[in-house]
Amino acid sequence: MPIRRIVLLGDVCGRPGRLAIQQRLPDLRRQIAADFVIVNCENAAAGYGITSRLAAELLDSGADCLTTGDHAFDRREGWPLFDAEVRVLRPLNYPPGAPGRGSAVYDTQGFRVGVVNLQGRVFMKALDCPFRRVTPVVEEICRQTRIMIVDFHAEATAEKQSMGWFLDGRVSAVIGTHTHVQTADERILPGGTAYITDAGMCGSFDSVLGVRKEQSLRRLIEGLPAKLDAGTGDVRLNGVLVEIDEVSGRSVSIQRISEPVELTESAQTFV
Repeated sequence: MPIRRIVLLGDVCGRPGRLAIQQRLPDLRRQIAADFVIVNCENAAAGYGITSRLAAELLDSGADCLTTGDHAFDRREGWPLFDAEVRVLRPLNYPPGAPGRGSAVYDTQGFRVGVVNLQGRVFMKALDCPFRRVTPVVEEICRQTRIMIVDFHAEATAEKQSMGWFLDGRVSAVIGTHTHVQTADERILPGGTAYITDAGMCGSFDSVLGVRKEQSLRRLIEGLPAKLDAGTGDVRLNGVLVEIDEVSGRSVSIQRISEPVELTESAQTFV
């Protein structure tokens, strides 16, 4: 049976994460023979949102599709990107009228991949119900391809697990993003859907979720607003590699990716 290898890399956090993608993704893609690469870019612009220039950098580095989440529209200058670039998605369950699209089907290397971007509602801003919104989209994509990846950008582990069970047997993978902490619960659900609660992040791990430790601590301890900059040390790429049977769309394996990236000396001076 033909097996397709799909990679999803977790939230790219600031310039350290972007540089890690630029330096490591081209070789990583070749080494693991990835057929398609999805990168969550919603924290790419100094931790908040995405711009056209930064999206182009990530796509040029080997990403085939960029997903987002609750920070998708933080940069107003990036709003036109979501209408202009089909390879950049925002959560499907934004209300009607939001720029862009929440799903797409991509033709690549002789096969098709459907990607759906969803956002959770528990402990997050109010959006339309992701469970209700995703159902007709999954049915439509299934008429075009059996390979379908869902990036579920959500805070609560229970909501993420619920989405995994809800879509089991209907999509190839439900991969959680948003919390920046890679979980150890990757598995294949009974219906053939690969699942993990969170893919992790691409950025500095000498940090608090990619943010400089001292700034995060000050905000928590003093209770006052504080500027948050990206950390710079111990940079890694986090994500998952999913192997999928092209004919059935069922996943046959899922494994975590955690790749250290040695950035150049000059790259360590950014904020």
